[in-house]
Amino acid sequence: MAPQTPSLPGSAPHRPAVTTSAVAAGGGGLARRQEELVRALVAGAAVPEGFDIGALAATRTALLRKRAEEVARTWPRLAASAGPGQWARTFSAWGAGRAPQGSLRDGWDYARAHPPRDAAAARELALRELLWAYDGETAPRPRHGPAARLHHGELHLRWRGRAHTLALR
Repeated sequence: MAPQTPSLPGSAPHRPAVTTSAVAAGGGGLARRQEELVRALVAGAAVPEGFDIGALAATRTALLRKRAEEVARTWPRLAASAGPGQWARTFSAWGAGRAPQGSLRDGWDYARAHPPRDAAAARELALRELLWAYDGETAPRPRHGPAARLHHGELHLRWRGRAHTLALR
């Protein structure tokens, strides 16, 4: 039985969610165990000892679905290019085992790994690359100064911080 901590008169006894004996049984400090759990949930690490594998898998699936929704809000055309009802499954298959980097960067990394064949999604990526600098390793940052990109018969210009598109046909 878990140790009880004192409670206020008239209230139910409080039982701690994690006891010192449970932490000690795990072979380390609480912070280390929490770090192992987070890695298992979002970065594909092994399930730490003492955790329910089924519950952890369900939580991992829910977190990947939420992450896919966040990326879809940032990259709507890329998400739509996966097909009706397919984005969460497609993105989750790619994102499983990869630590989240934020929706802008996650979408960009996905688009680079799976170049969009859909014209609207390819245009969305081209415009992002016009407005932002991203090397695939450090966080994206806004570009400064004028820039131009030619993409599928359109000239994309960045002038005074805004994107402009000119059809060349």
